[in-house]
Amino acid sequence: MDVRQYIDSTYLKTPAMAGVTIKGNNEAVKSLVRDAIVNGYKLVMVRPETVTFVKELLSVERSKVLIGTVVDFPEGEGTLFKKLEEARECIEWGADELDFVIDYKAYKRGDIEKVKTDVIECTRLGLDHKKVVKWIIEVAALSDKEIISITVLIKNIVFTYFSEPDYFNVFVKSSTGFYKTEKSLPNGATIHSIKLILENSFPLPVKAAGGIRNYNEAVQMIRLGVKRIGTSSANQIIAGAQVSGEY
Repeated sequence: MDVRQYIDSTYLKTPAMAGVTIKGNNEAVKSLVRDAIVNGYKLVMVRPETVTFVKELLSVERSKVLIGTVVDFPEGEGTLFKKLEEARECIEWGADELDFVIDYKAYKRGDIEKVKTDVIECTRLGLDHKKVVKWIIEVAALSDKEIISITVLIKNIVFTYFSEPDYFNVFVKSSTGFYKTEKSLPNGATIHSIKLILENSFPLPVKAAGGIRNYNEAVQMIRLGVKRIGTSSANQIIAGAQVSGEY
């Protein structure tokens, strides 16, 4: 199976996280973009502050690789104003797709209205600007029951407030890849969690992110029904290598 057009090739480290200078971090982003162009990946996923830089790189090469970025990342606890302000900036800078982190902590403490309002307004902003919107639910922080209910909430909001052509442009995404688990438990997509999302999101598409470390795992996810694979190890995956790391 050719998995390349399913891949959102990802680099979301800050210079501090990577232990490099800003210049060094830009070189890592440049390498990500170059590999995406050469290998024909669907999209590069980067932090908001590098969207303009990536846009320029892709423009020079006249590439059709898409640009994705994250909003309110990685905790998702920001106010609606913060989420919308950051998303507007990303749109202005040239992002094609917006991956919002849902406020899963608010959801867990029962503040469903806050989560619902965030999803409605941020999804509306993205769709009004013809952007693909993804909602990262952070499966490692949720019980099975919570994964199901938050997925159903997103689906019902899309059904209620948006039209059928929009359904395929609003994803449910598994993970940020930055959540810290205890006892080295998986912090991203697992077969179990992805099945729960797929069973409760249809017809909304699903992005599996975090923990997909080889070609066979990517193929397995695609055969389950996911439409995107988020990974920082795209080159190794298409080469058939086993890789380590959180994302």
